[in-house]
Amino acid sequence: MQHARAALNFNEMAKVSNRVKSTNDIELKDRLVAINRVTKVTKGGRTFSFAAIVVVGNEDGIVGWGLGKAGEVTTAIAKGVESAKKNLIRVPVLKGTIPHEQEAKYGGAEIIIKPAYHGTGVKAGGAMRAVLESVGITDVLAKSKGSSNPHNLVKATIAALSELRSPAMVAQNRTISIEKVFNG
Repeated sequence: MQHARAALNFNEMAKVSNRVKSTNDIELKDRLVAINRVTKVTKGGRTFSFAAIVVVGNEDGIVGWGLGKAGEVTTAIAKGVESAKKNLIRVPVLKGTIPHEQEAKYGGAEIIIKPAYHGTGVKAGGAMRAVLESVGITDVLAKSKGSSNPHNLVKATIAALSELRSPAMVAQNRTISIEKVFNG
């Protein structure tokens, strides 16, 4: 029981340490992933509203996503950007790629991301590509399985990126040297 509790606390620590608190001094670029037009039929006719999913990042290890809903596209995008700035995470990027392979699932979307050599590029589909490029990853192999819903793909990609740990983070959590992480 003690071991299970320690693992739970470690997972909570890992999630808390990835969060970015302040966004004032960070230069964030936003990317529109998808716009969904929603129609509500009333007795007076049809009412259109728009939902926009947006990814923001500084292309140097910080990324976040947001959903904005409004009667106009531009307002929905602006709301999505504000929402994205509220839930930023820090991702370890090593030499333009990720430190290790990672899988994640959100809803019906399953994704796999793998590190790649320099020069490979971002081999990923639309929604995943937006997230990976916003975080600053230049070389990665990615595959989405299951649902192609952009909302779930963005959330699964963010979940996978938030679970990544650099060798320095592993060494710090285990209180050992970085050489010992690689050599055992």
